[in-house]
Amino acid sequence: MQIAFAATRPATIDVLALPVEKDAALAGRVEGADALLTAAGAGQRFTGEAGTVAEVFVPGGEGAQRVLLLGVGTGDDAAYERAGGALTARLLTSGVGEVVADLSGVDGRAAARFAAGAAQRAWRFDEYRTKLPEKQKPTLTRVTIVGDDSGWADRDAVTRGLGLARTLATLPPNILYPETFVERVLAAVDGLGLEATVLGEDELRALGMGALLGVSQGSRREARVLALKWSGGGDAPLTALVGKGVTFDTGGISIKPAAGMEDMKWDMGGAAAVAGAMLSLATRKAKANVIGVMGLVENMPDGNAQRPGDVVTSMSGQTIEVINTDAEGRLVLCDCITWVQNTHKPVRILDLATLTGAMIVSLGHEYGGLFSNDDTLAEQILAAGRASGDQLWRFPLADAYDKLIDSPIADMKNVGPRGAGSITAAQFLKRFVDEGVAWAHLDIAGMVWADKDGPTWAKGATGYGVRVLDRFVADVCEG
Repeated sequence: MQIAFAATRPATIDVLALPVEKDAALAGRVEGADALLTAAGAGQRFTGEAGTVAEVFVPGGEGAQRVLLLGVGTGDDAAYERAGGALTARLLTSGVGEVVADLSGVDGRAAARFAAGAAQRAWRFDEYRTKLPEKQKPTLTRVTIVGDDSGWADRDAVTRGLGLARTLATLPPNILYPETFVERVLAAVDGLGLEATVLGEDELRALGMGALLGVSQGSRREARVLALKWSGGGDAPLTALVGKGVTFDTGGISIKPAAGMEDMKWDMGGAAAVAGAMLSLATRKAKANVIGVMGLVENMPDGNAQRPGDVVTSMSGQTIEVINTDAEGRLVLCDCITWVQNTHKPVRILDLATLTGAMIVSLGHEYGGLFSNDDTLAEQILAAGRASGDQLWRFPLADAYDKLIDSPIADMKNVGPRGAGSITAAQFLKRFVDEGVAWAHLDIAGMVWADKDGPTWAKGATGYGVRVLDRFVADVCEG
């Protein structure tokens, strides 16, 4: 869907959208229609709450103009984003082709968030639907916003990144596996100035990435590590983003139940978020130095698969007793964390992963979990989450939890007891972070896929993680 900006309303408008703050008067919005708008608002119990919509047809010329009143609540940026999403949700398959949203007088940042909400809510994945009913096909092709476009370029970049992350998470596992993940991401970022590194299994073996390769050894799909480096910050220190990319997770020998296993195509949501964030940063030419590292494997249970009880040696030299082969994401991440530290020396690392079901038990689908060894970094990420809409909740790390993953025959186990499962997973990763490196782990298991529509996404892949990473870089690395 196309987003356009205009300085004034077009002479002819078939569908007009108007933002309305909470409990604001509806008079004066459309010439000669004060009573009609007021009655329509009252009849639909419309009070301007963020994300709500009221609709009315206003007589004019030889027909009628369709007017949508969009609630923007108290008028903050997030409310405008919700309003943009609500507009698209109402009109996407309605038969309407174009809508004009009059945001005259609204500041550029809020207008950009409105445009982003409208564009993001329009994302769909219909590639494999050959018999889509006509009434379900999108008709809305253009949203023209009357207002300030000064903030749109950056929001457009984030929207593009979200689209990439959602597409990667949605593609079926027979189409998206480590090799094709690399191909699709490289095609998406081609020409943007990113420096790409691709490591195949021979290179990974030579580097000693035994933890990552242990996950992959049961699959005929070979593992990959993809790194994208953006150097836009001159002499500024480097920030690393590391994403778990398990393109399909059966659980391995510790196999998952059959019911719902098809969802495990999105177990690469952390890597998808990193890919989307790097696309966004490069598109908007971020004044920062950032490297995105994606560890890509498929976890399958063939005769060569890793067994419970195996001991693997990570790239760091630390040994790991594999108690549960379904606790595979941390094995992928630990080697990627070691590699980026040894190779690129970042001052801070943010890793993202759909790591634990325990996180969904703790937080449901409203917040991602945050763990960190640095209070300042944690607060910066939490602030970026609040500002972007990708909200996070911080969990503790402590020696008492760390002891739960000690192994009697190796340096550590890959799982602890049933309790505090998300915390012990984070404690595992912390053991691979070098002294003096600020690190944060984002467990986003409950956030990358939605079972129902949201403010700026339809049921399915959400792209969670792209917005908070982009905002963190803007606030901390560029600020």
